Amino acid sequence: MSRLHPGVLELDAEAEIERICQAIRTQLSTKLHRRGLVLGISGGIDSAVCAALSARAVGAERVQGLLMPETDSSSATTPRGQLVADTLGIRTLTEDISGTLEAIGCYRWRDEAIRAEFPDYDGSWPHKLAIRGGQEGRVNHFVLVVQRPDGEQEERRLGLNSYLQIVAATNFKQRIRKTLEYFHADRLNYAVVGTPNRLEYDQGFFVKNGDGAADLKPIAHLYKTQVYALAEKLGIPEEVRRAAPTTDTYSLVQGQDEFYFALPYHQMDLALWGVNHGLGADEIAAGLGITDDQAAFVCKDIAAKRRSTRYLQLPPLLVEDVPEIR
Repeated sequence: MSRLHPGVLELDAEAEIERICQAIRTQLSTKLHRRGLVLGISGGIDSAVCAALSARAVGAERVQGLLMPETDSSSATTPRGQLVADTLGIRTLTEDISGTLEAIGCYRWRDEAIRAEFPDYDGSWPHKLAIRGGQEGRVNHFVLVVQRPDGEQEERRLGLNSYLQIVAATNFKQRIRKTLEYFHADRLNYAVVGTPNRLEYDQGFFVKNGDGAADLKPIAHLYKTQVYALAEKLGIPEEVRRAAPTTDTYSLVQGQDEFYFALPYHQMDLALWGVNHGLGADEIAAGLGITDDQAAFVCKDIAAKRRSTRYLQLPPLLVEDVPEIR
């Protein structure tokens, strides 16, 4: 029997919730010296759990939630985020960032790159990025998927320059949201909560100085499966717990696994646990019910993402240490 099975991710949810809440209170009072917490509430499971932990740790009256939709956001994003806040008793502000993104060139730069691949694109077609190739034994590459006005979807392999420009443009979204979070944190003398789970934190699935920026990250040690376990114990609405994880960045629905991760989150959690505990590709394959070749690719992909995204975790590099500020 493989050592890799769903049971390895089981935890005492109530005890973990209390441990995290105590850590939040300690960090807030002894290290950050702030009065409360600010976070963006997207309607996804991670921000919902972080909101619930924040409210339990310091009281809902000391948590400020922000709803920050934009042109490409799903119609479900804001209602789900408000549902979470209402369930927890957290006050919210809605800041539509579409105008800011328009003014800063987010949509213009993105559309220019899309037209490089689809010259007849008029700026209104739903679209997304998707990853291809790796699990079939080929080199990973990105494709641009568009939906034409007649409903037909078409995809083309992206050239490097177009890919980088689309990603750079859409990264504005996370960075503008974080700017708003820090504005309200400064206004209220609060700290900013980051919402990555372990899979995202380990694999660099965040934007530097965007959703990667925060004063504390209370669930970065938890696999996403464990985040769902906490969500149930914390009373997160079932509608939020049942929603499929998406990036909510592009106008076509984009699952995290089709954009970044090699497998759906429940399998990626186990694969990452297996790698972290020294299991070989054959044992990971047996535990996940995939082929040895697929497991070998997943292990290789985990290592590659750790290498290529290491710079996201680094603080600014100095020529010489300044010991007085350690």
